[in-house]
Amino acid sequence: MLISKMNLSDFGKRFQAYSGITHLMDDLAEGMAQPGVIMLGGGNPASIPEVEAVFNRVIDRLHRSGKLVATLANYDAPQGKAIFLETLAEFFRQHYGWKISSRNIALTHGSQSAFFILFNSFAGKSGATRKRVLIPLVPEYIGYCDVGIEEDLLVSQQARIRHLDDGFFKYQVDFDNLQVDDSVGLICVSRPTNPSGNVLTDAECQHLDRIAASHNVPLLIDNAYGTPFPNIIFNEVNPFWNDNCIVCMSLSKLGLPGARTGIVIANEEVIRYFANMTAITSLAPAGIGAEIVTQLIHDEALLPLCHDLIQPFYRQRSELAVKLLREAIGDSRFHIHKPEGSMFLWLWFEGLGIGTGELYQRLKRNGLLVVPGKYFFPGQANNADVHAESCVRMNYVQSEQDLAKGIETLAQELKRCW
Repeated sequence: MLISKMNLSDFGKRFQAYSGITHLMDDLAEGMAQPGVIMLGGGNPASIPEVEAVFNRVIDRLHRSGKLVATLANYDAPQGKAIFLETLAEFFRQHYGWKISSRNIALTHGSQSAFFILFNSFAGKSGATRKRVLIPLVPEYIGYCDVGIEEDLLVSQQARIRHLDDGFFKYQVDFDNLQVDDSVGLICVSRPTNPSGNVLTDAECQHLDRIAASHNVPLLIDNAYGTPFPNIIFNEVNPFWNDNCIVCMSLSKLGLPGARTGIVIANEEVIRYFANMTAITSLAPAGIGAEIVTQLIHDEALLPLCHDLIQPFYRQRSELAVKLLREAIGDSRFHIHKPEGSMFLWLWFEGLGIGTGELYQRLKRNGLLVVPGKYFFPGQANNADVHAESCVRMNYVQSEQDLAKGIETLAQELKRCW
């Protein structure tokens, strides 16, 4: 039956539209199925042989001990695998002094499902009032845009743009113009930010936390790429959490996206509620990712894996991508957001003459996939402004050969546009 013929509820109608995140995931699947397509668009983590060898050793040990089959053959509790919750709480107490227990942690089927629950729980209609999620800096993660059960669940603040040397620039929270009032139910940031790789400083996190606490709303930090794991972050910053803060983490960018394991760290009241929502919507989260990382923590191998293997790989590949871009695109109208983390570069083309949606289609016809910038401005009344339509997100984790070829394709198309 075609979806246009289905008798959908308001909920169904809300989610039938083709979204930016659907576009991204469709391109990821399509590109992987077509030989020769250069995948500089999607967010699949890099294939790092040394990291995969670590996972293989752990999985082999779990298999030989019988824990692998036991994990796959049994449900965990809605909050997640108990041994992992206890191990992770001890990890944060020992290494970072966080005053948490297993009652402060819940697992979910990846971070995206966590955002769906949290956004719609703290924002939306409640009696006669209506709350919204405030994003204090855009561009931001494409996956936030369409998770609201209600339309216009998000509101956001344009970033300040600071120009740096060598054609770099950086987004910063415009605290002077940040509007927080009684209509805000949740403040959300990612650190590092997908798509730009921007990293909020410790001082900026503390400032946002004070603002959130003063309005009695939580601060949600999306830490999918951040410290301490997977540590795809190039600045010296500290993990941030307190009782009014919700930290969402993931095992995907550690190299286990197929395990679909997200981690929510919050106060006990939020975690009890979250576990109840998981039981209602999906019974229990998957356990295999939690079992693998439990072993890594017990072996004291998790931090070395991140600091000695994962972070250096991404830093080196990021520096290579910047070098190739500079060599291929010698135009003063080309700017790169300062790479501070994540697995993407955010590219700004001033005076392009076309929108990046059209640029995307031209590149796709030439076998190159990137992601148009227009999708990364959630909560803007006019999300197709000049700046949004002048930027693209580029994944830099493919092979060096594909990276060089893709950048050359991009450079040639930019010359035609300019």
